[in-house]
Amino acid sequence: MLWLLFFLVTAIHAELCQPDAENAFKVRLSIKTALGDKAYAWDTNEEYLFKAMVAFSMRKVPNRETTEISHVLLCNVTQRVSFWFVVTDPSKNHTLPAVEVQSAIRMNRNRINNAFSLDDQTLEFLKIPSTLKPHTDASVPIWIIIFGVIFCVVVVAIMLLILSGIRQRRRKNKGPSEVDDTEDKCENTITIENGIPCDPLDVKGGHINDAFMTEDERLTPL
Repeated sequence: MLWLLFFLVTAIHAELCQPDAENAFKVRLSIKTALGDKAYAWDTNEEYLFKAMVAFSMRKVPNRETTEISHVLLCNVTQRVSFWFVVTDPSKNHTLPAVEVQSAIRMNRNRINNAFSLDDQTLEFLKIPSTLKPHTDASVPIWIIIFGVIFCVVVVAIMLLILSGIRQRRRKNKGPSEVDDTEDKCENTITIENGIPCDPLDVKGGHINDAFMTEDERLTPL
């Protein structure tokens, strides 16, 4: 009677766990590639550890806290270490939805990888996407970068204003000096009339050219 019950359970498990069956997942391990000379052999002990890790992951899912190792079934195990697995619900004699299993595996993927010293590339769940790498915060806070950019813009603007003021001041100072130089040149210019050098009229000081003065004006003091 016990043997009959054993064969019946085995037949049911074989029916539930089949390649490409509903809610079944294929796993492929590359132990030699990952560990090289330190690679370990895949045996029943490793299978037991895998079942334990899947059961552990399922117990993290709401309403699946009673999942046991015996609820995880493996089938079609190959020497190159690939196999299929399903998670069953013995009370209803069917496999748990693939969505729940996928969610549980993704939440605990790192724990499963570490248990076998592998990673997402060497321990592949073919129908379950690899876990995303955790977001790394920037080494420099964003607000410091924004503050630095604004500070640089303000400094450049101030420098431009200072340079513009210096240029305008130089232009103002340069204008009157050029006019004075022109007037000085005009004052120092000696004109020649009929072969006689004549001093120009000193407009500023009221200077009178002696060449144009009459004899009486020369003799008569002012």
